[in-house]
Amino acid sequence: MNSRLPPAWSKHLKKQPAQKIGSLPQPPKHGASRGPTDDMLLKQALELQKAKRFPEAEELCHRVLARSPDHALALYILGTLGLGFDDELAIKYFARAAAREPNNPHYQLSLGEACLKIGDYPLAARHLQRACELKPDFVEALRGLGDAYAASSKADMALPLYQKALEIDPDNAVARMDIANALVDLGRMDEATVCLNENIARRISVPSSYKTLVAVRKFSTEPPELKSILDELGKTTNPAEEPYELHMAAGKILDDLGRHDEAMDHFLRATANKGYSFDIESYRRKVDATIKLFNPEFFAARAGYGDPSETPVFVLGMPRSGTTLTEQICSSHPDVHGAGELTKLPRIAVANGLKLRPGRAFGQPVASMTKQQSMALAREYLSDLYLYAPAASRIVDKMPHNFESIGLIGLLFPNARIVHCRRDPIDNCFSCFISNLNKAHQYTSDLAQLGLYYREYDRLMRHWKAVLPGRIFENRYEDLIFDQEGQSRRLVEHLGLAWNDACLRFFEKAGPVRTISRWQVRQPIYKSSVKRWKSYESRLGPLIDALGDLTEE
Repeated sequence: MNSRLPPAWSKHLKKQPAQKIGSLPQPPKHGASRGPTDDMLLKQALELQKAKRFPEAEELCHRVLARSPDHALALYILGTLGLGFDDELAIKYFARAAAREPNNPHYQLSLGEACLKIGDYPLAARHLQRACELKPDFVEALRGLGDAYAASSKADMALPLYQKALEIDPDNAVARMDIANALVDLGRMDEATVCLNENIARRISVPSSYKTLVAVRKFSTEPPELKSILDELGKTTNPAEEPYELHMAAGKILDDLGRHDEAMDHFLRATANKGYSFDIESYRRKVDATIKLFNPEFFAARAGYGDPSETPVFVLGMPRSGTTLTEQICSSHPDVHGAGELTKLPRIAVANGLKLRPGRAFGQPVASMTKQQSMALAREYLSDLYLYAPAASRIVDKMPHNFESIGLIGLLFPNARIVHCRRDPIDNCFSCFISNLNKAHQYTSDLAQLGLYYREYDRLMRHWKAVLPGRIFENRYEDLIFDQEGQSRRLVEHLGLAWNDACLRFFEKAGPVRTISRWQVRQPIYKSSVKRWKSYESRLGPLIDALGDLTEE
C-alpha cells in the first residue's frame, strides 16, 4: 500500500480537531533499523499532533517512511491522523504498525478500537483481547473489549470486563456507565437502577445516567426523578448548553404521565440542543441514483450472481418500525439467531461505490461486477455472519437502514429472506423524533425534514417491491399488535421454517438486547404505541404536512 495519504486528507486535517484513540507510545530510544534522525522526527511529529498542526505531523511521518517504509510508530501516527476522515485507511496503517510490532499493546488497542468504530466487532475483539493479554491492567483495552462484546450482543461477556476496568480505576466514569448499560442490555433492571442512582449521587455522567434510568420503567405517578432532572436543567443559565439527555429524560417521564404538551416542549429542546442538520436534497439524489442503477434490467442481466445461501435474514425498515420486536420473535425460534445491527453490508455498499461522491459515478463497481466478484463479496459477508452462530439455520441482521441496500442484497443473496418492518407513518416518525437516536440519524431532529425523509424511504421501498417481486415480506407493526399469532406464523413461514410456539413468548427469551427498544421487547405485546401520535397532533403540523398523502395509509 502507498504510504502517502491522499491530498484530500491533508486538507481535511487542517480543519479537524485532534483525533485520539488510546495512548500514543513514545519513540524507542534504541533500535537497529531506526537511526536517531527518525526518532527525532517522530518526536517532533508527536508534538505537532498535540499542537493540532496535522499536515506538518503527516509530512514528518512520510519523511521517516521514505527511509524506513515499515517504521511502526510512523505508521501508527498516520493512523491516528486519519481517524474520523478515512477510517478504513487508518485501520490499514494501524494494522501495518501492529504487524511490525505485534507485542505493542498500544498498537493493538488502537487497531481494535478503530475496527470497533467501523463496526467490525469480531476483528475488534481479536485485537483488543491481544492488548489485554499484553497489558492486563490496560483499562482502555478492557473497556474496548467490553464494547466489542456488547455490540455483538454478548453483554454477559462485556460486564466482567467493565467491572475489572472499574476495579483498576474506581474513578472511571465511562466504565460506570458501561456497567449500567450492560445490566440494562441483560434485563437486570433493578441492578442497573442501583448503579445509575449511585452515578447520580457521585455526580458521574449525570445527564446520561438520568436518560438511561428513566428508560428502564414506565411511570404511572410523578417520580422524584422528574424534579431532580428539572433542577439539573435549572442549573444551566444558557439554554443552548442544556444537556439534551436531560430534556429527553424529562420528556420520557412526562409522556408516560400523559402530560403531552410539557413532554413535547422538552423533546423539541432536546433535538434543538443536539445541533444536528440534514441535507434532504442530497439524500433525494442518492435515492434517485439507487433507483436508476437497480432497475429491472440490472437484475435480469445478473441471474445466478451471488451465493445461494438461505442463512441470511435481513430485517429492515425505518428505525422505530418494529425491527427489534421482529428480530426478537424470529430469534425465539430454536433455528434462528439474532445477530443484531451489523455494519458489514453497509460497509460493502460504500466500498463498492453506493455512496454519492463528487466526480464519481454512483455504483460503478456494482454495475461492472462479475459473477465471480459477486460470489466473493457474498462469501465475505457470510464469513462474518457465521462468526455469530455457525450452526444456525437462519441468522438475522437487523440493521434498519439496510433498506437502502436491498438492491445489493438481491444481487449477492438471491435466496436470502428480506423482512420489511412497516408502521403507521406518523407514529413511526414521531417515535423517531422522541427517541435518542445517534448522529447517524440526523434527519430525525426536525419534524419537517423527518417527514420528507420518510417519503424518500417510502419511494425507495416501493421501487424494491417492483423490481424484486415476491422477495420482500411486509411485516406491519399494527398487524403484530392486533394479530400476534397470525402475523408471527406468517413471518416464520417466510423464513422457511416450521412453526414453534416459543415465537409467541419472545419476551421470555434470555440474552441481551442492545437497541433502545430493550425495555419494550421484554414485555408482552401491548397496544399503547398504536396511534400514539394523536396525543401530540396539535404539535405535529410540520411532520404531517411533509408526509402529505402518506398519512392516509
